[in-house]
Amino acid sequence: MLTYNFENVDGPLYEYVYKCIKEDILEGNLSTGIKLPSKRSFAKNNGVSTITIQNAYDQLISEGYIYAIPKKGYYVADITDFKKVKRPEKASMDIKVPVREEIVFDFSSNKIEVDNFPFSIWARLMRDTISNREGELLEISPCGGVYELREAIAEHLSSFRGMSVDPNQIIVGAGTEYLYGLLIKLLGKDKIYCIENPGYKKLYAIYKSNDVCCKSAGLDEQGVVVDDLRKVKADIAHISPTHHFPTGITMPVNRRYELLAWANEKESRYIIEDDYDSEFRLNGKPIPPLQSIDACEKVIYMNTFSKSLASTIRISYMVLPRHLANRYYEQLSFYSCTVSTFEQYTLASFIKKGYFEKHINRMRLHYGRKRTQILQTIRNIFSNNECEILENDSGLHFLLQFNTKVSDEYVKEKLWEKKIKIVTVADFDTEKKKQNKHQFILNYSNMNPDELENALKYLKKII
Repeated sequence: MLTYNFENVDGPLYEYVYKCIKEDILEGNLSTGIKLPSKRSFAKNNGVSTITIQNAYDQLISEGYIYAIPKKGYYVADITDFKKVKRPEKASMDIKVPVREEIVFDFSSNKIEVDNFPFSIWARLMRDTISNREGELLEISPCGGVYELREAIAEHLSSFRGMSVDPNQIIVGAGTEYLYGLLIKLLGKDKIYCIENPGYKKLYAIYKSNDVCCKSAGLDEQGVVVDDLRKVKADIAHISPTHHFPTGITMPVNRRYELLAWANEKESRYIIEDDYDSEFRLNGKPIPPLQSIDACEKVIYMNTFSKSLASTIRISYMVLPRHLANRYYEQLSFYSCTVSTFEQYTLASFIKKGYFEKHINRMRLHYGRKRTQILQTIRNIFSNNECEILENDSGLHFLLQFNTKVSDEYVKEKLWEKKIKIVTVADFDTEKKKQNKHQFILNYSNMNPDELENALKYLKKII
């Protein structure tokens, strides 16, 4: 008869019985085929209820350690092929999670100020969504995203970017990184993808992690060099023509048509247009996107709400040419939309009720005033001979070109001694060439002008 010590048992009794029997089986104390005590006799011998033994036996049966024969009883199953591996008594969790280092001041941070997010409006719309859309919220979202959000985005693109887009051309996803992965599956891993150099290095990492060939094309004063695309035999050109990162170049219309002509040379060629901060052109009308002049369905337009609302709102979208949209629904519709329906309906309401347009207009004024203040702060500290400001009234960053013989790495190292972070254009060279262009990036979306003054004074001492 099996007898166990039930003193000081922590947790349910049935779980304790289950663990004791399981351990005896694994240790070989209960051999294959041996009959276990009946529930009643087992319970009586150990002073517990029969339901406790029943629950323990049921759990052992479900995991395959024992089996029952009707009207005969319970028997130990054959687990001779099972090799028990003992867990170390003190396991070392040697998991190296990247730790963000403490930063006192960051010239390159792209976060937004807390006060600039419309929390009260967003909270009210979220409450309305939960109250009025109980049924829709618990339905599985279509693979491209809920129609209301795609419709709202199409209307926004029509009024703000001059784009004629059907909602079914729009695919919504949690972050552009996810959408890039879908595009690779849609366009094929056998293609040569080409990014701008200098450019957003994460793109290179994403393409390489998806096992595709990724190359780079150089820039001139008008943007990506089309001849470089031909030299590397690119099939897909991934560019940001409205406001290039990090140089800030805006591609003129003649280069745009040259780029479209390149794409039209072969049926397999496409252009991925990343329009990530087009909303923030501070003077004049926004530059029309490349997609709006594409007559041959060669441009895949991508944008995100991470820049216009907050970096933590991981909602992005792409606009596929009609034939690619059909291919997506034919081949990839089994993918689920990765954005919560709660957030999708709330964002749709935020756009349709005009709050998004008001937010953009308010932020343009705010960033315009802030930009002017920061530029004045720079001019109060540096003369025109010491520092040239490279900007084009677009986006939320510009470049500082310093006249110095000190190396870029030395400047970064000395600043970091004070926990001040700064990056250069050369840091985004995809070919990893060491250069001393002395062009430093200043992103002012989350910058405190008062703290900037102290950081710039220290920077001046270094250069």
